[in-house]
Amino acid sequence: MNSRQKAKDWKIPRHSEFETELRNSSSDWFAEKGFQVHYKMPYCLDSLDNWKNNIILSEVADYIENFKNESEKNNKPFPLHKYAHHGLSSQAMVFNLIGPLITRNDLHPLLDILKIKGIQETISKAQFEYEDRNVFNEDTGQPTSIDLVLFDKIGIPKIFIESKLVEAEFGGCSVFTKGDCAGKNPINDLQDCFLHFIGRKYWDLIEKYGFTEKIASEKICILVNYYQFFREILLSIDKDGFFVLLSDERSPVFNYKHGTKIRGLIPLLIEFVPEKYKERVVLITVQEIADSIRKSGKHDDWINEFEIKYGLNKQQMANTRYKKLPIQ
Repeated sequence: MNSRQKAKDWKIPRHSEFETELRNSSSDWFAEKGFQVHYKMPYCLDSLDNWKNNIILSEVADYIENFKNESEKNNKPFPLHKYAHHGLSSQAMVFNLIGPLITRNDLHPLLDILKIKGIQETISKAQFEYEDRNVFNEDTGQPTSIDLVLFDKIGIPKIFIESKLVEAEFGGCSVFTKGDCAGKNPINDLQDCFLHFIGRKYWDLIEKYGFTEKIASEKICILVNYYQFFREILLSIDKDGFFVLLSDERSPVFNYKHGTKIRGLIPLLIEFVPEKYKERVVLITVQEIADSIRKSGKHDDWINEFEIKYGLNKQQMANTRYKKLPIQ
């Protein structure tokens, strides 16, 4: 048996299988709507200018556009992703899933799931694409941005939600990818780190919140491949809040249960987080929120469309068929 044949015996789903599933459901959805798509990628709209066609409800698309325009008037550019017109865009997905809860002032389906996960904060509002340049002294360029942030009753950001759909990683350090860094752990000489040298405070907060002990023995810099994860968890800790990862349970990338084993990036990276902050890292899934929304009975005009667009209806049918199989 050669390696290609052997690979077929691998029991854990491959990321490519999940991505193909989403591409197919997205292609079908765009085709059913009659939208113009990319000539090579039927799961992507033809232009970023048409990103609104990737949003299920017009009220949500209008809300995003108005918020974007107001932010730009206040010299705070709203980071609409350059692939927001892509059917597999995680930004568009969270707009579609949480946007209606914001426009209709009904965050309860989301908050109910967070309470089950141990977050008991009283929340007053939600905001897409939150940033604070002061935390890491990010005075130029694109600062650390969080997909969705929930604020407490006095307007303090408390719950920081990062959305992932088909991403196969947490974003890495651009200094390394551009070839300007070998990727060596700079913990013993921070002046070796270009970002530290120009004034970014990533390493200051790594030390402040006790991450140093767990990473001191690493030969390779933890920011090389997991730059985004550590920035976002450090920001949430600095704000005395929670870091929440929203992902699809079908993805094997971040937190995937196979038998008795838990695999993925989160089980790996949580080992670098000091014990007292581990409870601040919370995992929720698209499926959990969609199910909570459906059970609320208040969003029947769009939740089925969401499940079709992202293939959740096919997942549900597959699960139902599996449950009905006779016991041998």
